[in-house]
Amino acid sequence: MRKAIFLDKDGTLIYDVPYNADPEKIFLQEKLVHGLRKLQAAGYLLVVVTNQAGVAHGHFPEHHLKGVRAKIESLLYEQGIVLDGFYYCPHHPEGRMVQYAYACECRKPLPGLFLQAAREMNIDLGNSWALGDILNDVEAGNRAGCSTILINNGNETEWHTTGYGRTPDHITRSINEAASIILQPEGFHITENRWDRPSMYL
Repeated sequence: MRKAIFLDKDGTLIYDVPYNADPEKIFLQEKLVHGLRKLQAAGYLLVVVTNQAGVAHGHFPEHHLKGVRAKIESLLYEQGIVLDGFYYCPHHPEGRMVQYAYACECRKPLPGLFLQAAREMNIDLGNSWALGDILNDVEAGNRAGCSTILINNGNETEWHTTGYGRTPDHITRSINEAASIILQPEGFHITENRWDRPSMYL
């Protein structure tokens, strides 16, 4: 079985433009290229898992996500990085597009996208990591059985940590820093959620 890095899209991999499906408005976040290169070189698959409720709310049709995926793949490829998978949830129980307006198993914080990717790509979830910028990403990864890292770049505003699985294994400030934690030699201990250690930015 293979191991993977599950990446949230908006606010983690790319800048968050609400309900955007225009490829011209898609840009990679800073401080991630070196980390993703190293993770891919270490044998991790790179897999996007993203909620795309804009489909359910009628902001854009589902087929526009093909262009979104293509733009992200192109931006990463320019940096020597290959995106291995792209999984999205188009549903929302309060959506106005009837065919997408229901409670599903794939919308984070539920783990459906992770489980689907694991089945289709032969991924060992217990040997994989989930990276996201809000605690719903963390909860979905924990529910799937992954290790989890919160990329704390200011996008989480609620901080409800009392529910199931909403505590990350680590908190970092970038994907580069997260990669440094993931790739530490086995048995090397890092005190989780510490902010007084030296910066691991690459």
